[in-house]
Order: sequence, then C-alpha cells, then structure tokens
Amino acid sequence: MRIVVALGGNALLRRGEPLTADNQRANIRIAAEQIAKIHPGNELVIAHGNGPQVGLLSLQAQSYKPDEAYPLDVLGAETEGMIGYIIEQELGNLLDFEVPFATLLTQVEVDANDPAFKDPTKFIGPVYGKEEAERLAKEKGWVVKADGDKFRRVVASPKPKRIFEIRPIKWLLEKSSIVICAGGGGIPTMYGENGKLQGIEAVIDKDLCSSLLAEQLDADLLVIATDVNAAYVDFNKPTQKAIAQAHPDELERLGFAAGSMGPKVQAACDFARHTGKVAVIGSLADIEDIVKGTAGTRVSTSKPGIDYR
Repeated sequence: MRIVVALGGNALLRRGEPLTADNQRANIRIAAEQIAKIHPGNELVIAHGNGPQVGLLSLQAQSYKPDEAYPLDVLGAETEGMIGYIIEQELGNLLDFEVPFATLLTQVEVDANDPAFKDPTKFIGPVYGKEEAERLAKEKGWVVKADGDKFRRVVASPKPKRIFEIRPIKWLLEKSSIVICAGGGGIPTMYGENGKLQGIEAVIDKDLCSSLLAEQLDADLLVIATDVNAAYVDFNKPTQKAIAQAHPDELERLGFAAGSMGPKVQAACDFARHTGKVAVIGSLADIEDIVKGTAGTRVSTSKPGIDYR
C-alpha cells in the first residue's frame, strides 16, 4: 500500500518547547518510532510542517539589512533540507540498513491570481507590539495584523496547483525508497510575466499540499497525523464527540475552525472526493491502528453520513 503521512507541527516541536536542535531531534525520534511500525509491506512518503523553523530563520534574518534578508521561499528550502536530514537519520536508525531514503526539495506552483494574495492571513515569525509592528511593516514592506493583543507579520496562503518534483518522487518509490518531500507545504513558486519560474513570499498550507501530493502519487491512503486522536464536534466541551467515519459532504458542513482542524478536514475531504480513497485524521501514536482502519477519523465517499465513536 502506498501511504502519504503528513506530520503535524507537534511531531517536530511540542507547544511551549524551545526551538532547539536537541528538542527537534527528540520529537522526530518519537515520530520515527511510530512511522517505522508501518513500513513493512508499504511504500512511504512523509510530508511535514516547518512553521517554527521558518519563524526562527525569519527572526535571525532581522539582523540583516532589508536588502540582505533571504525571502520566504529560500527559508522554506533551508528547512526542508534540515528537517529531512533529521527524519532520514532517525528513521534510518530504526529500519534495515538497506532501506534507501531521499529528501527532495519540492517546488509547488501557485496561481498569481489566487485571491489569497489580496488578503494575507498566514501568521509567521514572532509577535510585536503595535508600534514596532507598524515600524517593521513600513521598513520591510510587510503586512501585519493583530494576533490577540499583539501583532505579527502575515503572508498569503495560496492553494497548491502543481508539484514539480512529482515524477522523481514516483521514480524513487519505484526503487523502494522512503521519500521525505513537500515540507511546509512545499516551496511556493509561480511563473512571472517573463515566463520564468520564481519564488514568492507566501506559505502554502501543508495539509492541502499533502492532499495534492497523495492524489498525484495515486496513494492508497492519506494519513494526517496531529496531536488529537480524531476530529471532534464540540471539541473541549462536555458534549464533545469523536468522529469515527464521515462522508466529505457531511464533514464539511460541521464548519471546523480555519486556524486548527479546518485545513486538515479540507485536505482529507479533497483527497477522498478526488480519488475515491480514504484519508484519516488522527494521532501519530495511533498510526498502526489508523493503517489497520480502527483509529482516527476516516473520510471516505464510500458511505454516507457520519458515525461517532
């Protein structure tokens, strides 16, 4: 079975933890221990988030002059290499020595006319007071918005259209390689007026990109691994209920929050609709049972309605 596993940010850094190399490696080691359990008999593709890592590099870049700072697409490429290296090493220490790995820098095309560019919503980097945020916005040409009682930079989050490296990913899978790719939603690119491909200041949602990746790879299963064991209605309320199985149409009607479960639900629904196959939202700790079909929220067009646990 060909499986795409989309690792949530908690697989790399848990809430409140300092962004150190040791912490990231320790968390990736835990993720690798779970993923190794589903390797026998399966082809694996691993995607991952990179938000805290890009935020750290952006913070470091503030020490540069405005014309010396690296753009977001380059920072994204840097994090794909860094995170992929650690995943390869930690997973390689658990599997047979002969299992090959490959981390691919992954360029993802977006539409220059995507409406997201007119209303940037994706927060990146540290928080600022109002006065400092306004100063930085003026100096660097940023868009800043309120995030609680503080302010942060926001960039566009356009939808992914095409994954340029899809062919080499398929070639590597045919040679039994575990592939790590599309980190952080991929490196956002578009064609300029001169017809040349170029990077842009944007962040592609990692779950939506993982869904497109799984679709274009003709994957049998998309696993969206997060820090909860299922999608819930009335989450964190006395009335909360875990969703065991749902048709995409019914699941979308529940209206999940855009800043948390919403993109995961949309990604799962897109994959199920476009392919007729199954996407599952669940905990990385349950990944064996997710693959067996007994854990997580399974999204499929094969059955109408919603079932709760």
